[in-house]
Amino acid sequence: MKSSAVMAAGTIVSRITGFLRTLVMAAAIGVGTLNDSYQVANVLPTMIYVLVGGGALNAVFVPQLVRSMKKDDDGGEAYANRLLTLVVVILASVTAMCVLAAPLLVHMMSPDIASDPERMAVTVAFARYCLPTMFFMAAHVVLGQILNARGRFGAMMWTPVLNNIVIIAAFGGFIWAFGSFTDSGVSPSTVTPEGVRLLGLGTLLGLAVQALAMLPYLRDAGFRLRFRFDFRGHGLGKALGLAKWTLLFVLANQLGMIVVTQLATKAGSLAERSGHTGSGITAYNYGLLLWQMPQAIITVSVMTAVLPRISRSAQDEDSAAVRDDISYGLRTSAVAIVPCAFAFLALGIPMATLLYAGSGTEGARGIGFVLMAFGLGLIPYSVQYVVLRGFYAYEDTRTPFYNTVIVAVVNAAASGLCFAVLNPRWAVAGMAASYGLAYAVGVGIAWRRLRRRLGGDLDGARVLRAYARLVAAAAPAAVAGGGVAYAVTEALGSSALGSLVALLAGGSVLLGVFAAIAHFMRLPELSAMVGMVQGRLGR
Repeated sequence: MKSSAVMAAGTIVSRITGFLRTLVMAAAIGVGTLNDSYQVANVLPTMIYVLVGGGALNAVFVPQLVRSMKKDDDGGEAYANRLLTLVVVILASVTAMCVLAAPLLVHMMSPDIASDPERMAVTVAFARYCLPTMFFMAAHVVLGQILNARGRFGAMMWTPVLNNIVIIAAFGGFIWAFGSFTDSGVSPSTVTPEGVRLLGLGTLLGLAVQALAMLPYLRDAGFRLRFRFDFRGHGLGKALGLAKWTLLFVLANQLGMIVVTQLATKAGSLAERSGHTGSGITAYNYGLLLWQMPQAIITVSVMTAVLPRISRSAQDEDSAAVRDDISYGLRTSAVAIVPCAFAFLALGIPMATLLYAGSGTEGARGIGFVLMAFGLGLIPYSVQYVVLRGFYAYEDTRTPFYNTVIVAVVNAAASGLCFAVLNPRWAVAGMAASYGLAYAVGVGIAWRRLRRRLGGDLDGARVLRAYARLVAAAAPAAVAGGGVAYAVTEALGSSALGSLVALLAGGSVLLGVFAAIAHFMRLPELSAMVGMVQGRLGR
């Protein structure tokens, strides 16, 4: 319980500082084409790292580390050092090749950027600073998992906060040196090489600090770090074979991301030419980050408590217990997820114009529209997360892979349709709605498969009834709260102060109406959620 509390606290603080990082970025370079260039460059190392083996490190090699600790005479130290050496060698080689191939990678991610020489030059410069971060990502994950296998859980969750702080300092330094975006209006054609260097080095330094901060914790855990190149005959090949479905799972996700990035950067460029900033990949990424926070904090917290029970029940072939725990996770998390989804729909614009006021009103409103479009998709997104835990409890990674392929294909196809038929200003908002649509399709398929796995019963009537009642409480609350927020915005404008008042007034009305209707309906899931929160607080 203590380890879970440390990890949960680290995750929440990391999420919060990561969100603050986006606010400082927006204040420094806006949310238009310059930030789109940075976003494309900064997503490349993450994408390549995950493709090369990031998913396998978490899903396959960690159990191997734990197994070697139990079976090997040296407590698994030699195996861990071999794994670390292998990762360092592979990622160092891949990093060097990717830095050289940066122009090709940028062209792959965004042909639109590649067609503009000024934007291409800036994006490639950002990419050559950002790409080496994949090396430090891998080092951080391996070192963190070595610590986790030894019962030291805090470092891996808390060190990302250092990364966020360094990047916040770098972008803050950019504001100090060149002014905020609302004053400078910096763009790919006006940003200086010194400015690009400051932001690029800050991004690289942040990941380096995050990885190197793990070393003192390793020393305290009694782990001796040494490179070992005797890979053959020690189980690493077997682990790689087990990772194939995880790698295919990741590949499907990344291909979908490439399609969305290409379309969103093109739409953002076209929209900015007509005077509408905040309609590109930056708006998509910033809206996605804010939209995912309830899922990361609420649904993950609920399932962290439930997952060990599900795994034990699956091992005991007790399908009824698995069904009950899946049902509990769905219904309990829905108490918070459903009203949050409607809150994004009703209050997305004042949220964005308050948080991203430093990027200018037009750009912030663009993020708000994207956040509204994401809104209701939070419900199937959360349901999908819970349902897939059922497959993982049975050690089934193949079904989640097939499900991810379906989600990625639907998302890419619907995003392409939005780009083709919508005005560029609204294309990215359409892509955000497509994301939720894709997960709704995925949930329908995953639900049927898990129901068959559990003998034809997944407590569907009870779950559906709970969600229907929560939607019945949240929908009128969203109408009332959104109406109040709109009236306040009309009266006070979309300044930071006006947005704050609109958000407070609209949010209070939304929460009050929802609570009143939910209390009238006497929802048992609401009582369960309140009890869980009180238990976490020790009351």
